[in-house]
Amino acid sequence: MLFRKSATMVSPTDALPGRTERMRVPAKHFVNGAPLVGPWPAGVDTLVVGMGCFWGAERKFWQAAGVYSTSVGYAGGYTANPTYEETCSGLTGHTEVVMVAFDTARTTLDAMLRVFWENHDPTQGMRQGNDVGTQYRSAIYFANDVQHAAAESSRSAFQAELTKAGFGEITTEIAQLRDYFYAEEYHQQYLGKNPNGYCGLGGTGVSCPVGIAR
Repeated sequence: MLFRKSATMVSPTDALPGRTERMRVPAKHFVNGAPLVGPWPAGVDTLVVGMGCFWGAERKFWQAAGVYSTSVGYAGGYTANPTYEETCSGLTGHTEVVMVAFDTARTTLDAMLRVFWENHDPTQGMRQGNDVGTQYRSAIYFANDVQHAAAESSRSAFQAELTKAGFGEITTEIAQLRDYFYAEEYHQQYLGKNPNGYCGLGGTGVSCPVGIAR
């Protein structure tokens, strides 16, 4: 039984072994035509985040000002080059994520983090809404010390606002990015290809006080 709704992380020894072959993905973004894979132009940075089902999360970011490209994949777990079905089994340890490539001349890391915090509920643990399982957990996977500091600072700022609004503690995983594994072509820009497709994304209605132009 491959699909399961597990709220418990698999251990590294029990995780599926995976494979060496990388997932084949299109050369260009379905919506904006930008490259889907780096190397990126000068001034373009990347951030990897998990907000539940990656279909709706990716759309939020490709619609954001200053975003150069987006893709969906798997991160935070143990299985190399997993499939979607394997990730949904809970036996890879991965969560569904979006890689956001953003132009630092047109936007900021804080602005990307604001999109992240405001467009899902980061207090739900191993789920988002009706989507239950470790693969739907909230996460920020930082690439460097600057991203780490910004993630921690924005979490503290947003927690203060959530507490005022009556929400619980943020459960978002903040960790060093080890690997980002691209998801299958079918999932890339899914809601661009299927505008009426499933989107379970929903925020708390609380504004995050970072990334706001002053």
